[in-house]
Amino acid sequence: MEREHISAAYDAELSDLRQRLLTMGGLVEVMIADAIRALVDRDTPLAEQVIAQDHQVNGQEVAIDEKCLELLALRQPAARDLRFITLALKIVTDLERIGDQCANLAKRVRELNTEPPLKPYIDIPRMAQRASMMVKESLDAFVRGDDQLAVKVCQDDQLVDDLNEQIQRELYTYMLGEPAAISRAVKLTYISKSLERIADHATNIAEMVIFMVKGKDIRHTIA
Repeated sequence: MEREHISAAYDAELSDLRQRLLTMGGLVEVMIADAIRALVDRDTPLAEQVIAQDHQVNGQEVAIDEKCLELLALRQPAARDLRFITLALKIVTDLERIGDQCANLAKRVRELNTEPPLKPYIDIPRMAQRASMMVKESLDAFVRGDDQLAVKVCQDDQLVDDLNEQIQRELYTYMLGEPAAISRAVKLTYISKSLERIADHATNIAEMVIFMVKGKDIRHTIA
C-alpha cells in the first residue's frame, strides 16, 4: 500500500511538471501574439505588457528548474522518466529564451509605434502565427511523447526561414530606395529575426522530444 501511495504521488509530481511546462509555453505563445498585435494595431501599452511579462517567464523558469532538481534528487528516476525530467530542464531554457525574444521584439515595436508605419504588415503576422504554432506543437509533442508531431515541427522551421528571407529582402529594397526608411526597416528586420529565432527554439524542443521518444539525437540531420 505504501509503495502504491509513493507511486501515485510521483505520478502526480510528473503530471504537475507537465502542466507547468504547458502553462509557461502558453504564456510565451500569448506574448508572441500580443507583440505582433501591438505592432499591427500600434498599441504601445500592449507592447509594454509583453516586456513586463518576461519577468513572469523568468520566474516560471526558476520554479520549474527547482522542481526538476527536486525530482531528480528525491525520486531518483530511471529510463524514460529520467529523460523526461532532464529534457524538461533543457526545454524550460528554450522557453525562457523565447520570452526574451518576445520582450526584445516588443521593444522594437515600442520604438516603431512612435513613427509612421513603413508598410502594411502582412508577412510578419503570418510568420509570427507559424512560429507560435511551432511552439505549441513542440510542447504538445513533449507532453504526449509524440515523435511524429515533433518531426513536423522540425520540418515547419523551413517555412519560417523562408518567410524571414523574403521579409529581409523586401526590407533591404526599402532601405536602398528610401534612405529615410532605413531606421524603421532595420527595426523590422530585428522583429523578423526574433521570430525566426523563436522558431529555432521550438525546433530545439522538438528535436529533444525525438530524443526522448526514440533515444536518437537527430539535431542538424532533419532536412
